[in-house]
Amino acid sequence: MRIDLHTHSLHSDGSDAPRRLVELAVDAGLDVVALTDHDTVAGWEEARAAGEELGIQVILGAEFSTSNQDRGQHLLGYGFDPDHRGIAEILRRGASARADRADALFERLSDLGLGVDREYVVSLAGGIPSRKHVAAGMVRAGHVASDDEAFARYLNEGGPAYIPRYRPTIEEAIRAIGSAGGVSVIAHPWDTRRGEAVTEARFAALAASGLDGIEVDHQQHSEEDRAALRSIAADLSLAATGSSDYHGTRKTNHDLGCHLTDPEVAGALLGLDLT
Repeated sequence: MRIDLHTHSLHSDGSDAPRRLVELAVDAGLDVVALTDHDTVAGWEEARAAGEELGIQVILGAEFSTSNQDRGQHLLGYGFDPDHRGIAEILRRGASARADRADALFERLSDLGLGVDREYVVSLAGGIPSRKHVAAGMVRAGHVASDDEAFARYLNEGGPAYIPRYRPTIEEAIRAIGSAGGVSVIAHPWDTRRGEAVTEARFAALAASGLDGIEVDHQQHSEEDRAALRSIAADLSLAATGSSDYHGTRKTNHDLGCHLTDPEVAGALLGLDLT
């Protein structure tokens, strides 16, 4: 059984509509795929309907943008009630902050002489444009050669075009997901492009706060990283997951199913019968 627990549609920074993403998951031979757009559940119904029609199990979730000791940290949440008060408030504030940041980012880029075609950038998004969509606009305008260059030179924290926005603390998000009936998995915690790696002591503190798992098998983790993270997860009785972090054409080398979650792990984590 092939299980991929981390993908994105055009409702955040992926390139595919939710239905198309599910179709591609079937083509890739997946049995289970999770839709985990950034800070939104806008694609849930379309993905759910596609899964029922095409005979693939779709797990509904989101990737929350959080603050982990003053650095950005992504947190995957699965199976939560999006109408639960704590979750709804995080999503509401996150959407408002994303919209405000998009406006400020367009203005900042113009001030820097790096203006982009706003209409084009908005057309790439299924809703509020993300930094990934803006990066694509910068490539199209000829300011940078690639999305990666746009982030490295301008859009990442500390860059001249970085615009901060609201993020709950990771502990707040873990508690909200748990209170809403879901489970939480820290995403790509040793992707050091985003800052220092999460320490074992910090993993232990987050486990004590209710964290359910660690995303171990990910393209930004080396084989040595994965072995160490798997050991930490085992020591803390946390699920060790694997996934593609698929974004369609918005991120290369993250093909659907390139990393998978063990069925026993997925079943225990998500309460599913995957036999």
